[in-house]
Amino acid sequence: MTNLVASRPAAAGGQAPEPASRGLLIGLPVAVLVVVGLGVATGNGVYVLGFLGFVLALLVSVTLHEAGHFLTARRYGMKSTQFFVGFGKTLWSRQRGETEYGIKAVPAGGFVKIVGMTQLEEVDPADEPRAFWRQPARQRVVVLAAGSTVHFIIAVTLVLLSSMAIGKAVEQSPGIGAVAPCVTAAADGECGDGGSLPSPAQAAGFQADDVVLAVDGEPVAGTEALVRALRSFPGEPVVVRVQRDDRELDLTVTPAAVARPSLDPLLDSDGEPVLDDEGQVVYPVERVGAIGVLPKFRQGTERLDPVEAVGHSLTTGKLMVTGIVDTFTEKLSTITQVYGPDRDPAGFVGVVGAGRISGEVIASEESVSTKVLSFILLIAGLNLFVGVFNLLPLLPLDGGHIAVLLFEQARDKVKRLRGYTGELLRVDLTKLLPVTYAVVVFFAAFTVWLLGADIVNPIRIS
Repeated sequence: MTNLVASRPAAAGGQAPEPASRGLLIGLPVAVLVVVGLGVATGNGVYVLGFLGFVLALLVSVTLHEAGHFLTARRYGMKSTQFFVGFGKTLWSRQRGETEYGIKAVPAGGFVKIVGMTQLEEVDPADEPRAFWRQPARQRVVVLAAGSTVHFIIAVTLVLLSSMAIGKAVEQSPGIGAVAPCVTAAADGECGDGGSLPSPAQAAGFQADDVVLAVDGEPVAGTEALVRALRSFPGEPVVVRVQRDDRELDLTVTPAAVARPSLDPLLDSDGEPVLDDEGQVVYPVERVGAIGVLPKFRQGTERLDPVEAVGHSLTTGKLMVTGIVDTFTEKLSTITQVYGPDRDPAGFVGVVGAGRISGEVIASEESVSTKVLSFILLIAGLNLFVGVFNLLPLLPLDGGHIAVLLFEQARDKVKRLRGYTGELLRVDLTKLLPVTYAVVVFFAAFTVWLLGADIVNPIRIS
């Protein structure tokens, strides 16, 4: 996911290039063209609507990020001369007080211009007392961290409100995705192979899109429960209750007795899974029942009372944080695989990829509540990721500016403990510019790399 950061000056007479704004400048317009083109080609307007909803939510998040910097800077008396949504040519602007507010042509982020972000910037002598770099360190940290703080607030608010208003996602009674013409002797076999049998499901009258309510009178709550229930009747007739349209039907089927790997691993005397010579978990082969259907996962939502909603929100938040930690610690090695067939569906994804996932969520066959909940949690996760990413101690991210500021303060305290009584010694930012530009180039290349992968080798949720 590309980072979203305010555009701020870092050297006299110019601005440091910001990977967030530039990454979005590359990613969003291309993403819009790609997805709208797909929508037109497939006639799937709902898909386009879902993607455009993601873009709108992203732009609102960026605008609120900038508002965090702007409002805290104003609160501490700093001077902010511009607050713009978008980049490029100005479409509309209005001067109110000392700040120009406006909208630019390319809806790919936004920026706030705070006077004197560094001591290298040329500042009007009349504005120098209000320059950012002259303010107390605590105030500057608050202003710099305000953008990420806003993202965290958005994430927490979305998770909590979705839990209270919609509830949590739960697996519903499984459906029948497809009915096979046969049951094969081997798990990876094909009809016509030696030992394949006519499909018991087909003979019993199962149809695609049936919803399985019970097996042998026992309700089934998910796809795994359905598989386990049918496996327990090898060669024995069993009654399966299904819902077809608005009717409930009892279908009697005799699962074929076949050899299949167990769903549970082989355990040793200590209750630990047994591993083979290659370090893979061993699943013993057993005689089970099979009827020749492909179970279909179905998801719905379950309402929660206020106390349950708060607890579920905490659980959801922990899962999101764990996912972010995994991204930075375990998923880095998957970057080289994004163009290959083994692309990790839980790995890195760019703006185009996230937009496509959003479109697929809205265009899916799930219930409206499930779609809305999934969309909200996608936006919440995005904001949490961006908030954390923006605090990485790398210039030109906000976290990089905070790291420089804290280093200055720590060094100053050590020097004063040793008897130093002079002015605070500032970090020479000109020496950091090569590193800053290297980070910008890396982020830009990373954005383009993911952009291409999301177009030619997209992650799909179905």
